[in-house]
Amino acid sequence: PSVTSSEEQTEGQRSTLECSTPYFCPGGDTALHWEGYDPQVSQVSSHVQLDTSGVSHQVTLTSSFTWKDHSKKLLCVVSDGSKRASTEVVLRVRHAPKDTQVSLSPSSGNIDVGDTVTLSCEVGSSHPPVSGYHWYKDGVAVGTERVLALHGVRRKDHGRYHCKAQNALGTGVSPPVTLRVFSAEISASPAAEVLEGTATTLSCDVPGREGHPEELTYTWFKNSAWLKEGPAHTLLFPAVAAGDAGYYSCQVTNSQGSDTAQAISLSVTYPPRIPTLTLFQETQGGRLVIVRCTVDSHPPATLAINRDGTVLATSGAQVALGQRLGVTASRNSLRLEIRDAGPQDSGKYGCTASNVHGNASATKVLVTRAAGLLIQPSAEVTEGTAVTLTCVGTGDMEEKPLYTWYRNSRRLQESSFPTLEFPSVRGDDAGAFQCQVRSRNGSDTSEAVPLRVLYPPRQPVLSSFLQSQGGRLGIIQCSVESDPESSLTLRRGDDAIACTQGCPQATSPRVHVTRSYNSLRVEIRDVVVEDEGIYLCQAGNSQGSASATVDFKA
Repeated sequence: PSVTSSEEQTEGQRSTLECSTPYFCPGGDTALHWEGYDPQVSQVSSHVQLDTSGVSHQVTLTSSFTWKDHSKKLLCVVSDGSKRASTEVVLRVRHAPKDTQVSLSPSSGNIDVGDTVTLSCEVGSSHPPVSGYHWYKDGVAVGTERVLALHGVRRKDHGRYHCKAQNALGTGVSPPVTLRVFSAEISASPAAEVLEGTATTLSCDVPGREGHPEELTYTWFKNSAWLKEGPAHTLLFPAVAAGDAGYYSCQVTNSQGSDTAQAISLSVTYPPRIPTLTLFQETQGGRLVIVRCTVDSHPPATLAINRDGTVLATSGAQVALGQRLGVTASRNSLRLEIRDAGPQDSGKYGCTASNVHGNASATKVLVTRAAGLLIQPSAEVTEGTAVTLTCVGTGDMEEKPLYTWYRNSRRLQESSFPTLEFPSVRGDDAGAFQCQVRSRNGSDTSEAVPLRVLYPPRQPVLSSFLQSQGGRLGIIQCSVESDPESSLTLRRGDDAIACTQGCPQATSPRVHVTRSYNSLRVEIRDVVVEDEGIYLCQAGNSQGSASATVDFKA
């Protein structure tokens, strides 16, 4: 048989194919028919020509083809009993791209920031072939190639992607595919810097968290230390405190792996706490007063020091300073030095700290002494040094004030000279000295200033005692005067029986040693004749040494 049809069919339009033979066999088993078509959408008609112009048998197939019929084979068959002959027709159905899909690679595992991802636009069928591709992310055009390659994936590449493939007949649109970028990120609400007491939330999110196909686990860290773990992606502070400030990070984990967010700094601001106000008056000379104020606040506070309401120094805009005043300011700290201090510097000192969130203050009363005591060359000297004590006062210079000297609160002397001299000071001269200045305007007494005199050990006092009641008990005691403390050692011959520093424990269980300042006591139980002999006590310090002996008899 022969077939007549157009070279191509168009989807949705009815097409006609004719199958014919140049003969017709009436009354026999010869048949002409079509095979392979869908009878539900097709019509078949038969026509026989028998006249003087010619003989033919024609079967016409009228059908509507779809894209699924493209490349399908139809047969025009003539049969006679078991004999048959056929002609094949391959359908060429013109249609827009069909069965358009997005293929994502890699197709499994987490996609991390920095990975390479490819999305391919796959078309099941298209005739004529696809002439162009278009890519869309969340509805926005992003590319025109069949393969969309993302090198070094970023967090913002997360989204729903679909592609369109088109030819001359139309466009095929794929279902959307979600590209999940597994990247953890922390955000703070209402802000990363909040006022103390504010309800604050830290959220750890991966893109598409709410639509994630599996459960996620969140591990929170503060200043790199583990804090908590669980399914909650938020960290709640109902009323954030100053102690909550720090660096927070979180790790998000699923069955494919984990990702750790970059740490976020949570800063908590708060008003100044009560300032710490320290007043110090230099004892040696008594002429320098130091006022120091420190405070805890965030942001840093502006500090101001006042006396009886008059501002003397600030950490902000400088106030005019007197020649006797010196100011040092640092973060949340202010230091005021008052040189040549006198009674006029007495009063109530206050420190005020303020920032944008509030203020706080503290006060202390300072009573400065008019009299001060100066020891030269130093308040700690070696025996034999020439020492001068000078009483510095603010008495009326038009009349000669009287100076009264005290050691350990006991009166030493009184004169019109402001000095007390020791041409060659001895250990016995040490003590706490005070001077009193008296003039027509009144009197004032200095702070007590200690004078320390370093001297070598004096001759040790060494005694022995033998007690016979209740068993024979021998006691040998050595004591000495010195400054600094002496190291004491008790010897008998070449043997060290006991010492106060750095010697081994007594070797005999009969010997018991008691050590105290500049004193060594040795008890010998069950005294025997062998314990008799000459005992030597040696005393030594950084200034020198001395020794003494005793003859112990049993």
